Amino acid sequence: MIRFLKALVLLPIAVVVVLLAVANREPVTLSFDPFSTEPVFSLVLPLYAVLFGAVALGILVGGIGSWLGQAGTRQRARYHRREADRLAKEAAELKTFGTPGFEPGYAGAGTHTALPAPAAR
Repeated sequence: MIRFLKALVLLPIAVVVVLLAVANREPVTLSFDPFSTEPVFSLVLPLYAVLFGAVALGILVGGIGSWLGQAGTRQRARYHRREADRLAKEAAELKTFGTPGFEPGYAGAGTHTALPAPAAR
């Protein structure tokens, strides 16, 4: 089912991309020198290559920005993962060896004084 849905979404996108590439085959000059009338740094590329390159660059820059923006979340996740591992190790150790100085049996037996019985009215 998921394959069908992927095909249902990606197939029209692929058709549009191919039609865009076929319709925009004319070469354009991409200039990297905005200050001279005769650009020194320029490329002659088909328009679709310039458009696809711009989209790819946008995706790359957006991905890097998103990754950098989530650095704090990843750092907190690492901290909590290490803390959970430490606590799991401590719990396993306590299950194996028990609490030092603790006698099995009634919890707290012999450590507290009993309260007197309530007075009858």
